[in-house]
Amino acid sequence: MADADLSPAERIDRDLLVSVLRGRELVEPLEMWRRQPATYLNPGLNGVFALFLHRLRPEKDLAAAAATRLLQVPRNIESGIANLDLARTPRVYLDRGIGQAQAASDYARRLVPAEVKEAASRERLAAAGAVAADAFDAFARHLESHRDDAKGDHAIGEDLYTTLLREKELLPFGARELRERGREQWDLLSAEADRLAKEIDGGTWQKTCERLNKIHAPTPEGMREEYAEWTERARSFLRDTGLVTLPAGERCSVEPSPPFQRPILAVASYQRPPAFQDTLHGHFFVPYPPEGTTAEDVQKRLEGNCSAGIPTTAVHEAYPGHHWHLVMAKSNPSPARRIFGTSYFSEGWALYAERVMREQGFFTDPKHLLYQYEATIFRAARIVVDTSLHMGEMTFDDAVKFMEEKGNLTEPNARAEVGRYCSWPTQASSYLTGMLEIVDIRTRWLAMRGASDRPALRVFHDAITSAGMLPTTLAERAITG
Repeated sequence: MADADLSPAERIDRDLLVSVLRGRELVEPLEMWRRQPATYLNPGLNGVFALFLHRLRPEKDLAAAAATRLLQVPRNIESGIANLDLARTPRVYLDRGIGQAQAASDYARRLVPAEVKEAASRERLAAAGAVAADAFDAFARHLESHRDDAKGDHAIGEDLYTTLLREKELLPFGARELRERGREQWDLLSAEADRLAKEIDGGTWQKTCERLNKIHAPTPEGMREEYAEWTERARSFLRDTGLVTLPAGERCSVEPSPPFQRPILAVASYQRPPAFQDTLHGHFFVPYPPEGTTAEDVQKRLEGNCSAGIPTTAVHEAYPGHHWHLVMAKSNPSPARRIFGTSYFSEGWALYAERVMREQGFFTDPKHLLYQYEATIFRAARIVVDTSLHMGEMTFDDAVKFMEEKGNLTEPNARAEVGRYCSWPTQASSYLTGMLEIVDIRTRWLAMRGASDRPALRVFHDAITSAGMLPTTLAERAITG
């Protein structure tokens, strides 16, 4: 499609869709459907969970739709058992699949029926849930019995990693240059964090955080309550300062993470409102430990969500991070931009949100300020680990140790994180990379306007988030014309 035949906005849509399709084309030879057990787990989980999360239809209709989907799980699992080539399946994929399948069984059998009140609907869901749970259990047993057969390599290689950065994310650098950028940022940010730590208790940032990590809510529900409190504080700060425009009707609930996600996700997450429904209600999920976690490991999980770090995460996930960005993105008239995008903008924006709230004085307690730096240091460590893992220059265990020492993670959280990086190449690098790109765009945009006060920042923030979740080069085009 020639530029002359398209409006400026349509040209951006075209280039966005080309980047998405190019990314899919690049990873197609990896044949993840032969290597990744989650391919066969996620449809039967997310497809049911989303129904009850958003509740866009009457309960009876939701129950019927959920039961129909649950009854399709055995066919999906049968396809997984037939299709997976375990000799090509990395052990980390298989282990994550076992944990997720076990959690999925409990979710389908016990938790899904409890989503409805009407007895007949609950009975129908219980029957369908039992069928699905049996299939999930069978899949877990199958994977467990083939643990020794999983000999695949998770690394995608430097060439593919670089090509994804350049042709999918439209960035001007490759994997090796990105890793050096991560190392440089880690050094710069660590020096600033050490300065803050010295003011707090005279230690290094690692030692100070190690001490502060021990100060946390005693239970997962207490942790959720802290997150809810700081989410509202962040929203109030935005309302009082006018740093962004808060759309009428937007709302963000702070909830426990979905049970089937808990074995594979040790950090907070966010679920945006449905793209084409008239709702601005988003969901901020707090990282609860998996069912059956020992008391000792529960405490380690809580250490990873200490009280001093919660304000930063609330900003990242809710205001003005993911929730605010994604309700603003819904205002864009382009259907393509409501669906497609890149984590290099969405996660970059959420980390930028932390930075701008720091710049504007939201973090008044030095301990909270330290943890905002710690959160950015963590993203720098992610870049180093993600690139090194996929270039084949770091083992899984070395990566876990690196994230414990350089990313301020407890061992269980580090293992969950590194498993995620192995399974989702390039995504872990998106946070700090995208943030730095957005800061550069802001610098150029404010210079053109000749102003950098809060009203100018609000115009910039509203404009770039309303453009969608575009690769950063396209986001800049969208706001500069």
